[in-house]
Amino acid sequence: MKTRPKNDPGPPDPEAPWNEVVPGLWMGGHHWLDPAGQRHPLRVDAEFDLVVSLWTAPGHGPAPGVEHLVAELPDAALDARQLAAVQALAERTAAAVVAGRRVLVRCHSGYNRSGLVVAQALIELGADRAGAVRRVRERRSAWALHNELFVAYLETGLATARLLSSLGAGED
Repeated sequence: MKTRPKNDPGPPDPEAPWNEVVPGLWMGGHHWLDPAGQRHPLRVDAEFDLVVSLWTAPGHGPAPGVEHLVAELPDAALDARQLAAVQALAERTAAAVVAGRRVLVRCHSGYNRSGLVVAQALIELGADRAGAVRRVRERRSAWALHNELFVAYLETGLATARLLSSLGAGED
């Protein structure tokens, strides 16, 4: 993953609360910028049947009764346990989309962690790896999946990345 200079503010806030990547599968974050450049917090109510949160904050939903899966992950290197969680969430996401449910996968800004799960869900749904990454970027933002390590996980395959990650788990 590239590091930014201290004076680099990083990626801009998203210009939409969430974006539909394929029918029934949405990707988003916890805040967004309106056309006037005003930042708004984003609360999910009952717009979706399933919400997958990879980063959470109080008061951001979803509404009671909405299925909510939470696996807080860093926007950094993931260990074997975290990669297994990504894989399981992507499988649940893909199954929900196939079942006709409306699914939102979200993280802080809706770029990297959510992009990793959504791209893997697309792979589970039959997309090729490069096509899944391209689709996420086209539908959400050019900033989506700017964490190069997450793209490498997808290119390698999550199962292989998980195995490789577990090999170094016993080192001090």
